[in-house]
This record gives sequence, structure tokens and C-alpha cells, in this order.
Amino acid sequence: MRSLLRTPMMAPLVRDSALVWLASGVVGVSFGAIAVAGGLPLWVPVAMSLVVYAGSAQFSAVGLLLAGGGPLAAAATGLILNTRTAAFSLAVADVLGPGRLARLAGAHLVTDETVAFTLAQPDPARRRAAFRVNGLGLFAAWNAGVLAGALAGTALGDTATYGLDAAFPAVLVALVLPALRTDRSVRRSALLGAALALAVTPAVPAGVPVLLALAGLVVHGRKDGAE
Repeated sequence: MRSLLRTPMMAPLVRDSALVWLASGVVGVSFGAIAVAGGLPLWVPVAMSLVVYAGSAQFSAVGLLLAGGGPLAAAATGLILNTRTAAFSLAVADVLGPGRLARLAGAHLVTDETVAFTLAQPDPARRRAAFRVNGLGLFAAWNAGVLAGALAGTALGDTATYGLDAAFPAVLVALVLPALRTDRSVRRSALLGAALALAVTPAVPAGVPVLLALAGLVVHGRKDGAE
């Protein structure tokens, strides 16, 4: 890690990652406050953020728990929502690191934002550095935000009024725009996936449209008029 900190690419990666970290911390505050204000012990959102580390799955699990659902139902919902990370892990498999322990630790850092930031880099060396810088920073920011929100508890009031749920989608749009502009195949995949997600949203549970959007990848790599 020390060698990474000394590389010339470090400063630009930190600068570009800062917005993602900020968004993560802000949404983490919301999650921690919602969990504790709803009646869960402080250690629950904190431990969940360290061990599970999956924003959408955590929000869904806490929502089920606060609505009276059991822990098994909450865990099952989280697993379904996080199924998409299997595809993400394949996309960044070459940057997770050598050896089983390194790959296991790297897999824990796989998130929508980190994968998008990593794949936006132009070469393998920069992708490896980007994954570590963005992934570790995002993990730290998320958990710091969750702890702060949990400690604040009910003092923040209704966190939904702040529009915090828009932070991550805005960051993701900013990350994928360069690829959409330069790669026609990516645009086709994104448009098909978005159309499928919008079509099924009224009829399926939250999180499922995101999984179905992966079907847009069937047209990735096809040339105009032929495979």
C-alpha cells in the first residue's frame, strides 16, 4: 500500500474519488440514523456496515426488521439484492489481487461505485490503483458515516426530507457517462437494461429491476448488423 501512496497517479485518483466518498458518507449517516431512530441498537447498523457493507441491502434489511420481519427474511432480501455483485466481481477480477486472502478482501470492497470508477480507468495499472484507492476510501467513508448517523440517532429528524437517496445515483451517472459517450456497444446495453428495468418496476419488488437490467449485456460487443 505504501508503494501505491507514492505513485504519481495517487493524487488524481484521490481527487476523483472524493465525490464518491462524500456521497457514501452522507448516505451512511442517513442509514445509521434511520436504524437507531427506528429502535435498533447502535451496534446493529455499525456491525452490519463492517461485515455486510452493501448499502441497498442494508437499507432493505433494516426496513424489514423495523417493519417486524425476521432476520432470515432480511438476510434473504439482502442476498437477492446483492446478486448483481457477482457480475461486478467478474468485471474486476483482474484487479482484486493475487492469492485467496487478497481476493477475498478485494471482493468485500466490490460495490457499484468502485466497479464503475475502476472500469473508467484507461489501463490495467491505473485500474488496480483505482480499485484500491476508491474501494478502501469508500469503505472508510461509509462506515464513518454510519457511525456518525447512529450516534446522532433521532437528532437528525426525518432523513428522507434531505433527499439523500439521490446522492449515489448522481455519482453513478457521472461515472458511467464517459463510457456511454465513447462506446456504442455500452450505450446499447445501457438502453436495453434501462428499458427492461423501467418496464418491470411496477410489478416486481425493489432491487429486482436492477438484476433484470443485466440482461442488457446480451447486446454488448455486437457490431452493427452482426455479432
